[in-house]
Amino acid sequence: MDFNKTLTIWYSEHKRDLPWRKTKNPYHIWLSEIILQQTQIAQGLPYYDAFVSKYPTVFDLANAQEGEVLKLWQGLGYYSRARNLHTTAKHIANDLNGIFPNTYKDLLKLKGVGDYTASAIASICYGEPTAVVDGNVYRVLSRYFGIDTPINSTIGIKEFKALAASLMDHEHPSDYNQAIMEFGAVQCKPKNPYCHTCPLNESCVALQKNRIDQLPVKLNKTKVSTKYFNFLVLLSTDKKTIFQKRASKGIWQNLYQFPLLETDQKLKIADFKKHPFISAYFEDAAFDFSLYNNKDIVHKLSHQHLHTKFWIVEIDQLPQKGIPITEIKNHPTPILISNFIDEFF
Repeated sequence: MDFNKTLTIWYSEHKRDLPWRKTKNPYHIWLSEIILQQTQIAQGLPYYDAFVSKYPTVFDLANAQEGEVLKLWQGLGYYSRARNLHTTAKHIANDLNGIFPNTYKDLLKLKGVGDYTASAIASICYGEPTAVVDGNVYRVLSRYFGIDTPINSTIGIKEFKALAASLMDHEHPSDYNQAIMEFGAVQCKPKNPYCHTCPLNESCVALQKNRIDQLPVKLNKTKVSTKYFNFLVLLSTDKKTIFQKRASKGIWQNLYQFPLLETDQKLKIADFKKHPFISAYFEDAAFDFSLYNNKDIVHKLSHQHLHTKFWIVEIDQLPQKGIPITEIKNHPTPILISNFIDEFF
């Protein structure tokens, strides 16, 4: 069976109608690829539309304030993508006169652009036959060829990249790359793939050997840690609160949050006022407090689970400079904080 031809024919009949498939503008393709990293299309599409609407060109994005970009990105997670997006936009606008690199090799030099994204842009925009390898491609190749090398191992990454390159359609690299990715997303899904209607089912090794649910293989490298977050939601009599920009490096860098007390275990109501951080933070000031959520709000990230409590603190005067409560929704925040704000205020 002609693997390439079968996929491209399937793609021409089944591809979804998506806005970035109607253009070869590298700015739009780059934007879509960054947004869709670790994000489903259904979730990412509204963000793509919002970014293209607010920042029609790379110059518009470059001239934006980082806070504005982070605010528009709010809810997508992995905020380093947004920071890298803004940094790269400024580089392209200011150093490259708004012109994107037009080769895989040069695209790799852009901050936030890795092998997959560089391959996608190079093939879709410039017709360079560079093979894309994302989660969908790993799944299709591992099942079709019956490969059980872990996809997140050093050997596996090299093996699948080499295989993908050997299968590349050099005459139609854009269609082929998009075809195999779409096939993995729509037909050869992670769970309950449509094997009975699959055009490759007669030669799929995983299907013949009943190994669909076993492939691809992935090493469990991520050790998930548990953290206990206690946010202090201060409310003064003049309707102000303390909302701080998180300066330390990490996933929430440059996002805003309420003052945070991180503890080794759950903080009980009886121990809240006695905690050294609380007594030092408020000194001798009188305040009333209550717990917003008796049950922890568990926010799951790839590497850690955050068990979160929001403590409502009513006080006459804030212990430090604050902002009007009405202004907090103007700042970029993690979705965990944003959800609380929407519910409480």
